Amino acid sequence: MASTKRVRIYDVAQAAGVSIATASKALNDTGRMTEETRSRVKAAANSLGFRPNAMARALIQRRTFTVGLLTNDTYGRFTLPLMAGVSEQLVDHGVSVFLCSIEDDPALAKIHVDAMLDKQVDGIIASGKRIDRRLPVDLSQLDIPVVYAFTDGPEDAVTLVSDDYQGSMQAMQWLRELGRSRIVHVTGPQTFASVGERARAYHAVQGGDGLVMHGSWSEAWGHEAVARLWARKGDTPDAIFCGNDQIARGVVDALRERGLDVPGDVSVIGFDNWEIVAAATRPPLTTVDMNLKELGREAGRLVLALAEGKAVEPGVRKLPCQLVVRESCGGGLRS
Repeated sequence: MASTKRVRIYDVAQAAGVSIATASKALNDTGRMTEETRSRVKAAANSLGFRPNAMARALIQRRTFTVGLLTNDTYGRFTLPLMAGVSEQLVDHGVSVFLCSIEDDPALAKIHVDAMLDKQVDGIIASGKRIDRRLPVDLSQLDIPVVYAFTDGPEDAVTLVSDDYQGSMQAMQWLRELGRSRIVHVTGPQTFASVGERARAYHAVQGGDGLVMHGSWSEAWGHEAVARLWARKGDTPDAIFCGNDQIARGVVDALRERGLDVPGDVSVIGFDNWEIVAAATRPPLTTVDMNLKELGREAGRLVLALAEGKAVEPGVRKLPCQLVVRESCGGGLRS
């Protein structure tokens, strides 16, 4: 039976031939020593399976090595990939992340925030389901770092969002490169900031007389939009750029029901790269990926930097999106 005895810092120091103080400094990347010594200590720790005592580290550094992720995105559509990025970024730093869903309930939000403060988390990442709405709780007066990701934050805070304009420009330019000229934009409600940014990029490429159709974020709206477009007089579109993947799936189904070939007759592009929708669409959907996992990684990096007392410039940071080309608009594959 394998030994269950915990490996101590003393064992690491003895194996590396250094003092306990030197071993501790080497493992924490502090103190002055040769790189050969630091590497030797780390190699000894790895070979012995040494795992630092979290409580001891917390007492020494006055940190708990935990971060809270607070969200009102009940279905996890945006928060789950963001959470995966946060966790990937922080796991190598020995930092644990725990998720609290607050829905849109201020009382529930306060309960979770109080619980995080009781646990003395090193910081909070606040996330939501749209970039132009704040969570139903004020985090601006907390004495721990708060980073906002895919939600609206105070002006003096660090806020991360996907660059909707840049992503939409990629989609529109790709359609233009394919030779499409009669492009229509079928999108969500005008009250969303992301809708405005995507429409702005559409008009920048298509021109001011381009057609933008607003509706709900649903497949049903995609069906209805196609019915309206084909009921109009004049030329029908040779491409449809959709505001999200659900609308795009409805558009593709409606076109197929009319006997039209996608992408032969009409190219279709969505937005979000929601895999369970995009990959299941027939043909598979070309779409804009908001890189939410990368957004999460950056949020994790920044909340860790703030927790360590490093200076981080406040303001809104827009991270680039990426066009994922599949069969629904033609052209070669790229990602």
